[in-house]
Amino acid sequence: MKAYEFPANVTSEGKIELPDVILQQLVNKQQVKVIILVNEPTEEEQEEAAWHRLASEQLLKGYSEDDAIYDTI
Repeated sequence: MKAYEFPANVTSEGKIELPDVILQQLVNKQQVKVIILVNEPTEEEQEEAAWHRLASEQLLKGYSEDDAIYDTI
């Protein structure tokens, strides 16, 4: 079994783009095994995301239906 390692992007349609260099090395209609490795967020990134969620939740807690009148201005 031969392995290729390369960075790839997921498109907005949810498809993985393979580099042309790799595609040229593959035989058409050949079955391949795919392993996807994804970088996990660091602890710092997770903490920052948690703070953003908390800030959003707290901001929306203070919103009242009576405040909707200001949305039309």
